[in-house]
Amino acid sequence: MIETDEISSMADRIIERSPGDPAKKEINPLLKFALELGPLLVFFFANNRGEQLAATFPSLNELGGPLFIATALFMAALAISLAVSYAIQRTLPMMPLVSGIVVLVFGGLTLYLQDETFIKMKPTIVNGLFAAILLGGLLFGKSLLGYVFDQAFKLNAEGWRKLTLNWGLFFVFLAIVNEVVWRNFSTDFWVAFKVWATMPITIVFMLTQFPLIKKHSLEPIGEGKR
Repeated sequence: MIETDEISSMADRIIERSPGDPAKKEINPLLKFALELGPLLVFFFANNRGEQLAATFPSLNELGGPLFIATALFMAALAISLAVSYAIQRTLPMMPLVSGIVVLVFGGLTLYLQDETFIKMKPTIVNGLFAAILLGGLLFGKSLLGYVFDQAFKLNAEGWRKLTLNWGLFFVFLAIVNEVVWRNFSTDFWVAFKVWATMPITIVFMLTQFPLIKKHSLEPIGEGKR
């Protein structure tokens, strides 16, 4: 039988290392952004060009309409993104990994049951899960956001607590917005909103957090690890 310590050791080698671990390899921020945004662009393109893709590759017709083709390609793109990330860092980033697992589950249900509701609920589930993780961590005195931003800047304990709280509440907001959009608007509008609105909203939110980051930074912004 595999001992508990062995399982923990395997997880440490595969899943993202803890903040500040000197063995943790860094990744170029632009490449990281491309790996995260790439699958969404594939999803948007496939949904808008689903009929042309099906005409070019007839086997895709077996998946169903454009949204189902987009879902399958989205799942494949996410898998490739995680594989590339692992090949570079030798670990899997925590939040994209969680998102990928939810996509595989709900995307699989979408394709198997031919019900687009499941893939539309995915952002709600992912954002709700992230909110629960961050806010739940705070209840136990843990500021878990360091797993995401530790390479970018260093904050004191109060700064990490405040930033974690803000991000937790922001994920609650994103979950609610997704529910409103997919339940009240067309599928094409939901896809466009998911790709072209969610990212700008997130960027604007991130910019609003810089005063807090500057106030609680342990080192000048931009003078992180070299």
